[in-house]
Amino acid sequence: MVKKWKVTFPAPTGPETRWAYVYLPDSYYEDPDRRYPVLYMFDGHNLFFDEDASYGKSWGLKSYMDATGTDLIIAAVECNHHPDFGRLMEYAPFDYDDPVAGPITGYGKVTMDWYVKVFKREIDRRYRTLKDRRHTFISGSSMGGLMSLYALTEYNQYFSGAAALSPSLWTHPELIEEMIRNSWLKPNTRLYMDYGSIEMRNHQGMTRLFQRVTSLFLMKRVFLTSRVVPFGDHTEACWEKQIPYFMSTLLYDDED
Repeated sequence: MVKKWKVTFPAPTGPETRWAYVYLPDSYYEDPDRRYPVLYMFDGHNLFFDEDASYGKSWGLKSYMDATGTDLIIAAVECNHHPDFGRLMEYAPFDYDDPVAGPITGYGKVTMDWYVKVFKREIDRRYRTLKDRRHTFISGSSMGGLMSLYALTEYNQYFSGAAALSPSLWTHPELIEEMIRNSWLKPNTRLYMDYGSIEMRNHQGMTRLFQRVTSLFLMKRVFLTSRVVPFGDHTEACWEKQIPYFMSTLLYDDED
């Protein structure tokens, strides 16, 4: 089941409300004493329903979760659709120059502070969650993928794992590499990161940049699953196909 309600987000473009989405597995209602891990995600409107998705095609995440019976709560928030590049500002950890939008002021810290101090607390209050770091993850694609890397490194006390699909590393590579180098990551941090072989051609030097970022995370002793997706492109249809891979990384059994 997917529940929806309106939230007020401290976005840089104003106090507009947007949809929050929470997926609850079928077992949530069958076992009233059970608690569940939580995966937080960006671009919630693109995850579950085609009718809500920006380009008419969602990740089909509800269908996957229902079919596999994965016992996980997913909590996500719609992005900012403001025409003045609200999404780019909301999902940018740093200031950068976009080739189309021009100078972008990054409000990534404002976004993540809201996720951990407001949204997570609300999810933990409303639902039977496992609140601890070990059972809390974050994921997104494109700029949401970049934000997932930012969350894992700068908010590692909250998130034990992240999935970054097609992360927008090209926006500020030097600062991203510095962020990873300077991070202190707790033991057992895990990361899934991928990039499509077709979209590698979208930005000059992406193969080398992806390799450098991967190497930095390995040096931090992160449990890393890194993939170049064969014939993968920058679309929801492609990211949908990667769900089994990143779910396996995040939920891999780490019992002692």
